[in-house]
Amino acid sequence: MTLLDVTIVNVALPSIEHSLSAGANELQWILAGYTLAFGLALVPAGRLGDVYGRRTLFLVGLGGFVLASAACGLVTSGVALAAVRFVQGIAAGVLNPQVIAFIQDLFSGAERGRAFGMFGATVGVSTAIGPLAGGALLAIFGEQEGWRSVFLVNVPIGLVLFPLAWRLLPRRTAPRRATARLDVVGTLLLAVGVVAVMWPFVSSEHGGSGSGSSGSGGSGSGDSTTAAASSPAWWTIAVGLAVLGVLAWWERRVQRRGGLPLLPGGLVRVPSFMFGVGVSTLYFLAFTGVWLSSTLYLQTGMGLTPLEAGLVLTPFSIAGAISATVGGRLIGRIGRPLVVIGIAVTGVALVAVDLVVRTWQGPGVVWVVCAVLTVAGLGNGLVISPNQTLTLARVPLSDAGAAAGALQTMQRIGAAVGVSANAAAFFTVLGTSGGSYPQAFSTSLTIVVSILALALVVAVVDWRRREHAHAPVL
Repeated sequence: MTLLDVTIVNVALPSIEHSLSAGANELQWILAGYTLAFGLALVPAGRLGDVYGRRTLFLVGLGGFVLASAACGLVTSGVALAAVRFVQGIAAGVLNPQVIAFIQDLFSGAERGRAFGMFGATVGVSTAIGPLAGGALLAIFGEQEGWRSVFLVNVPIGLVLFPLAWRLLPRRTAPRRATARLDVVGTLLLAVGVVAVMWPFVSSEHGGSGSGSSGSGGSGSGDSTTAAASSPAWWTIAVGLAVLGVLAWWERRVQRRGGLPLLPGGLVRVPSFMFGVGVSTLYFLAFTGVWLSSTLYLQTGMGLTPLEAGLVLTPFSIAGAISATVGGRLIGRIGRPLVVIGIAVTGVALVAVDLVVRTWQGPGVVWVVCAVLTVAGLGNGLVISPNQTLTLARVPLSDAGAAAGALQTMQRIGAAVGVSANAAAFFTVLGTSGGSYPQAFSTSLTIVVSILALALVVAVVDWRRREHAHAPVL
């Protein structure tokens, strides 16, 4: 549900705009508010799950998400929808770390790899059906008010899931720590730091309206003008980094005094965790922008409808779901080289897409792009879930929630930066090239491949480190 709510809402933005008479700023925050709140909640919620039980936090997050979804479907203004979407994002951030930490708790060794593979397959399928489900719901319930069904569909799903989660998820068996209480100061410092770092990217017209334009299917040039006029407050990044530095000092202070830090200091001394976070952050920084640029290229550049563009991109997600399942079974035997292979396959496939877009302008190019992106999807499935398995393999179970939250937070920051930077480059080239969508898409792909090369270097360094240290795979 939490992933569907990103892609479905993108498709529904034009309907929301017309129904609620929402302006560009409101539409931007309907998207960005969810992303920002999601990122804020991940680490504190993961730590609360470590302390008070993952089942409890899962149920709280699920219940909050369903209630917020119902409220989203009943609002009467764009401002109200943006506000409730923020609440929905917090609930999603509470729920998500518990899933990863449950896998970490309940499985070990090769079984954990297979479980993360199934998790990755779920992510792939959710991403694939999001635009299609959104388009179908709008077709069934109409363009004017059909957007409400995009949110209200979560209510019956949640009503089925809640009793199942209540019955099937294991209750906490380990005793709570004597010092178990939330590090309030650390939580506030983390919140301020994350907001400051992400602010220019989630509030920029590049990141916000870009997604909207992809949903509307024909507003690329208009968004280009708006994007060029926006002036993100880049100075907040420096403020955020300074606050995160203070957070590091504060967390060491809490640990020295025998408290329970929000971010366990021992995580930075786990090489597999640090290298895994590095690979994940760079990969999300690179690849997330492909969704925006490819959608703009297909819809506005090639004239496809949102549903047709979704169908072209669907094989990528399905291929990723399949390879994630396979990767989950292989990671226990192959280890880091599997991730290296995945990044390399993805990068080579995107270079091929770039060559096709540069040299072929005919109508058949869409199907060639679809086929090559499917190969990229196969590589993608060998990266995210297997890397997640390796990243968390050496993390103590008592810190699994905090580690999962930290990993996902860096993924969210990477995604926000990647989408904004990619959109900025896309629209800049679109303006300077006289509206050449192939050239703008090619520039986007070049940026993505360059960052993927950095991720590949980090993965190879970790591979060599593991071999030198004779470290076990999992």
